[in-house]
Amino acid sequence: MKFTLMVVGKTATGYLKQGIDEYVKRLSHYITFDIVHLSDAKNTKKLTESQQKQAEGITILQKLESSDYVVLLDEHGKEYTSMNFSAYIQKRMASGSRRVVFIVGGPYGFSEDVYARANDMLSLSKMTFSHEMIRLIFTEQLYRACTILNHEPYHHE
Repeated sequence: MKFTLMVVGKTATGYLKQGIDEYVKRLSHYITFDIVHLSDAKNTKKLTESQQKQAEGITILQKLESSDYVVLLDEHGKEYTSMNFSAYIQKRMASGSRRVVFIVGGPYGFSEDVYARANDMLSLSKMTFSHEMIRLIFTEQLYRACTILNHEPYHHE
């Protein structure tokens, strides 16, 4: 099984990229994980929010395989504690899916087509974070879930 974090745009902020890279490296001891960077929509100043979501949605859907289990990181998704998230990851690992794809959308969220394709939605907080910060928070939480599942002392409860 493979886990993928699909994101729109690059991580430009150095300290966030450094943190993400650190957790990606740590995750390699537990799972197959990668980050797929999708190109930002072009000429966004000429696009409405809806048009931008549509353009990004087309790009997202083109990168998905029919067998992917798709989880949107979305403010309206279900919230988990770290312990519950580790159980969620364990359930996904046992499901037989070839690839679980977590997706961070663009600045205005997802198109209706992407919502329709999703199998699940997950919220990392009721608070709002930048899309770059979500990448770091997610990779850390995935790492934490792996250490919980392996009964390692990283997580304290």
